[in-house]
Amino acid sequence: MKKHFIKVYPSKQKLEKADQLAWKFAELAKDQVIVTEAVKDMIINRIIDNASVAIASINRSAVKTARAMAMAHPRKQGATLFGLPASAKFDCEWAAWANGTAVRELDYHDTFLAADYSHPGDNIPPLLAVAQQTQKANGQDLLQAIATAYEIHVGLVKAICLHQHKKDHIAHLAPATAAGIGTLLKLSTEEIYQAIQQAVHVSFTTRQSRKGEISSWKAYAPAHSGKLAIEAVDRCMRGEGAPSPIYEGEDSVIAWMLDGPKAQYEIELPEKGQPKLAILETYTKEHSAEYQSQALIDLAFKMRDKISDFNLIEDVTIYTSHHTHYVIGTGSNDPQKFDPQASRETLDHSIMYIFAVALEDGKWHHVHSYSPERAQRPQTISLWQKIKTVEAPEWTSKYHDPDPNKKQFGGRVEIRLKNGDKLIDELGVANAHPAGARPFTRTQYISKFKTLTEGLISEKESLRFLNLVQNLSELNAQDLLELNVTLDLQNLESNTKLGIF
Repeated sequence: MKKHFIKVYPSKQKLEKADQLAWKFAELAKDQVIVTEAVKDMIINRIIDNASVAIASINRSAVKTARAMAMAHPRKQGATLFGLPASAKFDCEWAAWANGTAVRELDYHDTFLAADYSHPGDNIPPLLAVAQQTQKANGQDLLQAIATAYEIHVGLVKAICLHQHKKDHIAHLAPATAAGIGTLLKLSTEEIYQAIQQAVHVSFTTRQSRKGEISSWKAYAPAHSGKLAIEAVDRCMRGEGAPSPIYEGEDSVIAWMLDGPKAQYEIELPEKGQPKLAILETYTKEHSAEYQSQALIDLAFKMRDKISDFNLIEDVTIYTSHHTHYVIGTGSNDPQKFDPQASRETLDHSIMYIFAVALEDGKWHHVHSYSPERAQRPQTISLWQKIKTVEAPEWTSKYHDPDPNKKQFGGRVEIRLKNGDKLIDELGVANAHPAGARPFTRTQYISKFKTLTEGLISEKESLRFLNLVQNLSELNAQDLLELNVTLDLQNLESNTKLGIF
């Protein structure tokens, strides 16, 4: 790995292309290195994971709306949509929009946490959509493209914090997707460089999408990012340029949207010829909730066995990292995180709600754990109100440990009973984490797929998709059109409201 230093340069001091971060990303995308077996296996796992959560969310409002919008843009030689037959094809940027929304809706796929947050699996829908429409890529090309996108996405998330400046994390997603498309289509370094810069320029938005009353835009945001990335690549393939240098310029995103004119960042990327391994540092979710709650859900399951009566609980304190405290904890100062009438999107960003339900139920379900009836249960509301989070420096340090094998995202929980007794326990990583008690392997990914698609797709369709995706490296361009999951039509709902399209 090579460290690259980034800072802002005044306009009068010309920064050569070769020294710009976007160019370094483009060179990385252009470097067609061999995809290792471990990376190939994990990419297949994540395609399965994406399909699992996409089908589970297929009839939720945001997904139905995104699908209706995409269906207004049919294309004879286009890309497929989750749920629809492979014979139905649509413009790839709209397929990326619909499929990306389906993947993100339940907040249930892969994650990477470092200086910032990310869901690098959000890169996959637009990459697959472009591959399907262009018919210029095979399974091996798709593997290369996904490896590129993960490498750049993870590198940015390690190096640059967006949350500190209240910017949404799709600002790291869009350039990674653009670079991945560049790898997929074997574009020139210049084309990829310009597309990355365009993607960065148009993808900086605020974190209000994840604050207060969280709406369906949380699911749409990465889908919008994928659409923007596809359009950026299309323009640059036609010879157009971009604001430059997008990261280091005097009026760049770093200068005015991040740490400012005196900012200095350091990002690590593979040397030329080195394999792209970043996907192996990422992890998926066993439970449908914000990733920083995963270990705490597992801890709640463990601690509940020591509580005979939840009415005996005086209060609960969760000592955890800065990010957990301020994003999904009481440090956010969001009253909606204690509101029984809050949206699902808000509840899955409230560790107070999540811990209360996990403690009471000893299980977690992507639908039932968020239902209005569940959230409005009087005993749950009482317990929910007794929970608070506290930032603990040791947990913040564990969260930011540069060694992926030492990173921890959980916390220590103290449950104080009314008789003065305390129950204390802690958990650093979720059971499903690679360093956890029960790490996810292909078996667990397939089990998750079968569980989430049960009753929605046929056994025949399940076997067809799983057999196909596990042979990804051998698929040709035509085969990639079948890398989709089709619902039994009676199980597919529609949004019948009319829009502009």
